[in-house]
Amino acid sequence: MRQFGLIGRSLRHSFSQAYFTQKFEALKLENYQYSLFELADIAELPRLLAAHPQLEGLNVTVPYKELVMPYLDELTPTATRVGAVNVIHRQPGGRLIGHNTDYIGFRESLLSFYPLRGQQGRALVLGKGGAAKAIAVVLHDLNIPHQFVTRNPLAGGLSYDDLTPQTIPHYHLIINATPLGTFPNVDECPRLPYSGLTPQHYLYDVVYNPPETLFMRKGLAAGARVKNGFEMLRLQAEASWEIWHG
Repeated sequence: MRQFGLIGRSLRHSFSQAYFTQKFEALKLENYQYSLFELADIAELPRLLAAHPQLEGLNVTVPYKELVMPYLDELTPTATRVGAVNVIHRQPGGRLIGHNTDYIGFRESLLSFYPLRGQQGRALVLGKGGAAKAIAVVLHDLNIPHQFVTRNPLAGGLSYDDLTPQTIPHYHLIINATPLGTFPNVDECPRLPYSGLTPQHYLYDVVYNPPETLFMRKGLAAGARVKNGFEMLRLQAEASWEIWHG
């Protein structure tokens, strides 16, 4: 049996197991299995690997994309640039290689959604976790100036208290890289002055469950274009498969 899986803290509503199980069935790979492994702490990873010697690959989700890095033997250049890992490839002999396919998934998804570049395309990235880091590297590579927004002000970043209805129009792309609004907490959304949104705005939510979040609905109410994270998730999953099986 060739085994793959997902590690994270709470995986009840994960997309990955159904996605890969359907993929294995479509490809008639009867000896392939994808499992969910909830870890209360990332320190449980070595024990998990020892208990499942057939595990060849893992996806990594919140809150372990950064915390997992010290447990790996090597990082790819993209994972090093981003500073986060969402895919682990366990090579023959047990060597663990960390990859980042969030970069690939977000980049390709954004290119099909957002047309602006340079100063006309300034962006706000809500959050500072592993997904936000990958998003920031993509924005840098596409020459889209951006600012992080967090609950606590960071050097060179903004806090939610810094945002007003007058500042929002200066950022045409707003990306929710937090889990706010994820099922079952569908009544949550980032604390923004949504009255500042206009039809010139583009709102991208990395959340994919539900398909239309409160963040997105508030954008639609202002006439903005919106997109959820399902395409990003699918693209990064396919990139994971290429790493493990290509």
